[in-house]
Amino acid sequence: MLSFSFKNRIAFNYILSSSILIAIVFLSIFTIVKYSVNQHINEEIQEELYKHLDDVSTDSNDTYLIQVDQWRAREHNSISVNPVFVEFYDNNKQLIDKSPNLKNSNVELLENSKNNKFSDTKLNGIPIRQIQTPIINKEKVVGYLVVAMSLEDFEIVQILKNILLISYPLILILLFLIARFFAGKSIKPVSTIIDTSSQITKDNLKTRIPLPVNKDELYVLSQNINNLLDRVENAIEREKQFTSDASHELRTPLAVMKGTMEVLIRKPRDQKEYEEKINFCITEVDRLNHMVDQLLLLARFENQKQNIKNETIYLNAIILDNLTRFSSKIENKKLKVNTEFSEDFYIQSDNYLVSIVISNLISNAIKYSNKNGEININLVNNNNQISFSIADKGIGISPVDIDKIFNSFYRSDVTNHAEIKGTGLGLSIVKRLCDLLKLEIAVESKLNQGTTFILSFPLAKLK
Repeated sequence: MLSFSFKNRIAFNYILSSSILIAIVFLSIFTIVKYSVNQHINEEIQEELYKHLDDVSTDSNDTYLIQVDQWRAREHNSISVNPVFVEFYDNNKQLIDKSPNLKNSNVELLENSKNNKFSDTKLNGIPIRQIQTPIINKEKVVGYLVVAMSLEDFEIVQILKNILLISYPLILILLFLIARFFAGKSIKPVSTIIDTSSQITKDNLKTRIPLPVNKDELYVLSQNINNLLDRVENAIEREKQFTSDASHELRTPLAVMKGTMEVLIRKPRDQKEYEEKINFCITEVDRLNHMVDQLLLLARFENQKQNIKNETIYLNAIILDNLTRFSSKIENKKLKVNTEFSEDFYIQSDNYLVSIVISNLISNAIKYSNKNGEININLVNNNNQISFSIADKGIGISPVDIDKIFNSFYRSDVTNHAEIKGTGLGLSIVKRLCDLLKLEIAVESKLNQGTTFILSFPLAKLK
């Protein structure tokens, strides 16, 4: 198959449809003209036939008589615009008389099956149309009348046919060139897209495709490509930032442990000091392990390649199970946890991922609550949606930081609360999973008064 350019394919498809339409129009014109001309000739021949039948009479001996003076007076002896040829035959098909314009030529008398039918024949090589009819007296054939007319003056049909056959390919060629020209102008923005796209590399993501003036499909295509480039650029920037932050966060505990070990080996220490430094290193290793686990978890959902299950989950049980897991931390800070579940709630989602979201929110509420503080957890039915809220009365979040808390490694007001340890990945994981599970998450907070996280789950339809 020939390989056409996009411009030529547009022109070719246009010509293909146009050729069918033009062929139908030309064929219709030719058919109508041919029918009209043939009908006109037939009517004239038929009219002449009736006139000459009126000139025929029969005697008592069943012999038909021709009124010669009358039919010859009709100028059959002259070459008119449409010359008519007339012949009379007896019942034995012998010529009796003919119009003078035939001179030494004769119109062929056809077989009886052609009686009263129009037939195209030739007279001295000239195309004619003739009709023959039997002359009947008392239900007996006494002779034949033949009337013919020259078709030379009606060659308009053949001329029209030749004109249409010659003009058809010429029109198609002309239309192809015109269509190709306008197709080239129409797809010019595509060339711009190709040229601009070739300039875009991983090191040059700032370039954007100029939007066409007309807001057509190419405008939408260019706009969508630009939006895609924006998303790619943002994703790469986030990846660079994430890599930089992760590198920094991983190096910090390693540097601390290395420094601690170097201090220990400089001189002999007593048992208590060794134990203290080793326990500190173990704590840093645990923190490092926790950070690596969270980074792996975040990377796992970054590409959204996790197979999400769709199962019926008893939400009340997930919350209570997670509270049990954090019971020791709750007791250490002497926190009061109030749970209010108006009924048993079931949702349709992934049990493991929902558990991670709930776990991180409870962990955050415990971490940022003051000692002897209070945490309130509510589950309510809100317009066929389950609303889960967890509120602490801890340090709160400043309005400046509230839009950044879901960013990876971001921790609010670290300087004033150095005692609160963390990696800044928990809420980032929560947001990523909420997007993945199509859950709505909202946060309300006042500095030094507390923070409330609200999750909205669709209500499961139990069978």
